[in-house]
Amino acid sequence: MPEQVVSSASDPLLPIVTLTLNPALDLTLQLDQLQIGEVNIASQGHLRPAGKGINVATVLRGLDQPVCVSGILGMDNRQAFDLLFDDLQMDNRFTYASGATRINVKLTESSSRVTDINSPGLEVTDSVWTSLRAQLASLADIADLFVLSGSLPQGLPSEAYAELTALLQKQGHHVVLDTSAAALRAALAASPYLIKPNVSELSQLAGRPLETTADQEKEIRKLLASGIEHVVLSDGACGARWYNRHQSLQAMPPKVETVSTVGAGDSMVAGLAYGLSRRMDQVETFRLATALSAMAVSQIGVGVTSRNALLQLQQQVTVKPLPFSC
Repeated sequence: MPEQVVSSASDPLLPIVTLTLNPALDLTLQLDQLQIGEVNIASQGHLRPAGKGINVATVLRGLDQPVCVSGILGMDNRQAFDLLFDDLQMDNRFTYASGATRINVKLTESSSRVTDINSPGLEVTDSVWTSLRAQLASLADIADLFVLSGSLPQGLPSEAYAELTALLQKQGHHVVLDTSAAALRAALAASPYLIKPNVSELSQLAGRPLETTADQEKEIRKLLASGIEHVVLSDGACGARWYNRHQSLQAMPPKVETVSTVGAGDSMVAGLAYGLSRRMDQVETFRLATALSAMAVSQIGVGVTSRNALLQLQQQVTVKPLPFSC
């Protein structure tokens, strides 16, 4: 990759660990327009291993970043995941449980509207959870940054991410958390290093609609005061805002033709994690993360499809300071 795209401030590179507790095989179907109650013919479709943490890892490998993938997978249909991990040279540290990993359906229309049909996932037993915690603790010896992403499977309490965040940060590691609803609310007590809600998820935390920037920033001040170091608020085509106690920024993405929004948030998280792990400048980290998100919405599937195209997108991202104080 050209030097302008990424940079490193420290060698050797430590792997980034991604955690996916509720992965899925994603069946993505491209439709002109979804006709409810009718036979719909897809123009294209594919079935691929997915889950938010796995998506993050896929993007990171496209940046030549070493990764360890962890979480919980079903034994019955593990082959597709194992092949992906081998193909992309990911260090596979998943815990395997009896049963099959869920299949999720994503219906993408030409208007860019996406309809998700998600299955509930595996039922996680106490023994699987204990094994997962031990596996994650062992990875603390070889990595510094951990990305915990996605929903929680059946059998785990909403405090699961809070427990894991506390475990890792007690050992001096940074946790990037990308989840929502009760799992996010519970995890705030452990003060993860960075969270990336969207406006809807931030409103859920506040318990009311946050329709103005002032309302959103009032809630963000509370989060920063609670001990969270970074809050990145994503707002779709309106870009994203990165808040912390030292420097707050707004990033505007380049204009691209939207094909699918699937994986856009995961791609941004990958860029943030990449920059943080390499101690890149905050502006350049945000520029990379925003460009990766723009690349994601311009394609079907997740990943860095062209390094030159990524560089061009980075050059089109606008990052400016925000007048924000805690």
